[in-house]
Amino acid sequence: MKVASLVNNLEYHESKPTIQVLMETETGKEIRIAFKEGHVMKEHKTPFPIVVEVFEGAIDFGVNGKVHQLKKGDLIALEGGVPHDLTAIKTSTVRLSLNKLDSAKRVEGVINKS
Repeated sequence: MKVASLVNNLEYHESKPTIQVLMETETGKEIRIAFKEGHVMKEHKTPFPIVVEVFEGAIDFGVNGKVHQLKKGDLIALEGGVPHDLTAIKTSTVRLSLNKLDSAKRVEGVINKS
């Protein structure tokens, strides 16, 4: 059994989103991304399918140039290889579910390029 929290020890970076791996299982990884209003993750692709949940706040989630406004409680799933970007409309907490073969370091790389 593994236990994690989306709300405990939440930290925000001043100029870019903050990521934290909450848990790894046999099938995947759960990552928390903390955005301050205005933080951006520039367009990128993932090698594997992902699921993104807006746990708190609101984000603009761009997919192939079309913006989807997601708010608290919304989920979006993408196949691998789909270009997407994120912009925090409000201070937000986002849960990112990754395939076991994907890496948190790849996500950190996206954030550091934004």
